[in-house]
Amino acid sequence: MRSVAVTPEGDHIRWVELPGQEPSRVYVHGLGATSPAYFTEVAVHPLLAGRRSLLVDLLGHGISDRPTGFDYALESHADALAAVLTGAGVTGAELIAHSMGGSVAIVLAARHPELVARLVLVDANLDPLPRVPGADGSSGIAAYTEEEFLADGWQEVLDRVGPLWASTMRLAGREALHRSAHQLVRGTDPTMRQLLLGLAIPRTFLLPEADLATFPGTAELTEAGVSVVAVPDCGHNIMLDNPEAFVRATASALAGGEQG
Repeated sequence: MRSVAVTPEGDHIRWVELPGQEPSRVYVHGLGATSPAYFTEVAVHPLLAGRRSLLVDLLGHGISDRPTGFDYALESHADALAAVLTGAGVTGAELIAHSMGGSVAIVLAARHPELVARLVLVDANLDPLPRVPGADGSSGIAAYTEEEFLADGWQEVLDRVGPLWASTMRLAGREALHRSAHQLVRGTDPTMRQLLLGLAIPRTFLLPEADLATFPGTAELTEAGVSVVAVPDCGHNIMLDNPEAFVRATASALAGGEQG
């Protein structure tokens, strides 16, 4: 386990590092998750093994610190991740990033282009979302005020999301979880989708095959050079639901040349 201080107060982001060749690969989890739990199986698969790999836990999540004074905006998460990569001596990384982590990775690539050479986005959030009381995920969490979430909402959400997600969500700081969800549904300006369209690096977007027909903006993404890849037999957690298909799709994306 490695760590780097990423705030003026000395709060640390931590990651599990697998040794290997450069360029580095950086794995980034989604809201209420943790990269070692979500990505270790696929990172050590023969089709992906052999690269230096950083399985990073974003601030407020997993094994990283949980400061209550941090705003947890996507831009702040991205800048904190940039401090990790800089501290670890990483440039030109291949980022494999899930859900909210994909949103953070897009912002990172836009704000710190020297750090990112390629993106593989795993069912990432590209657009602002409505706040929906009682919904799973960021929409439901952000429907609470912070005070409501800290009091009773946190336990209500854990009960609602089920044991798999709750097992890693309970490792996140409560302020971190609520503020990250709030900032995720707010999105960025320009939006994450607009930022992704403007990037000049190879980009792949993986999504469940069942969602392809209703996924918005596929033609626009493709025209901008983003490869949209549907993965069969999976839900949102593609790397957990169908790791073999995830590995094949990711290895193909990472082996590909410039997209156009």
